[in-house]
Amino acid sequence: MRRFDMKKILAIFLGISALGVLFPTSAQELTGETRLACEAILCLSSGTRPTECTPSLRHYFGISKRRFTDTIRARTNFLKLCPVSNQTPEMQSLVNALGRGSGRCGASDLNQAQAYWCEDDSQCIRDSMPSYCRAVYGHGYTDFVEYQPRYVGTPVTGGFWVEAKDYEQALAEYNRKNQTRVLRGY
Repeated sequence: MRRFDMKKILAIFLGISALGVLFPTSAQELTGETRLACEAILCLSSGTRPTECTPSLRHYFGISKRRFTDTIRARTNFLKLCPVSNQTPEMQSLVNALGRGSGRCGASDLNQAQAYWCEDDSQCIRDSMPSYCRAVYGHGYTDFVEYQPRYVGTPVTGGFWVEAKDYEQALAEYNRKNQTRVLRGY
């Protein structure tokens, strides 16, 4: 989403809340962790992160527990502080998807999480996203079309995940390397 779109969504979100449709109180009364939670939901739902997102995302990613499952639960509970988080089934599923997947679905995260040992004892990387990433990227309330990591190649030929902005260059390099391998008989 472009910066303009993020401002537009924020204005709509706050405008609706000021009318009392989503929040029982006006937008001016959102303070502290409640406000940070609502801002975090908006910021985590977009592939762009304007500077206005820094405080809420710092708070969200600063939530860390001893066990990772506890961290995910605590982050999800933080997002649930936003009054709109339980207003509709769609918002509930968004909050749950963001809590499980945010910060875990970049290209480097996917390359690590999807690694496995191939039959020839080399390391391969699955070309499918884990369910928690599919839930975030595929949710109707998120906008990651331009930013979603993409897979280059195939698992058995050294495929890997890259950030969307790097896809064309990575694909060209992958094809060049694999063409050289074919010519050499590897």
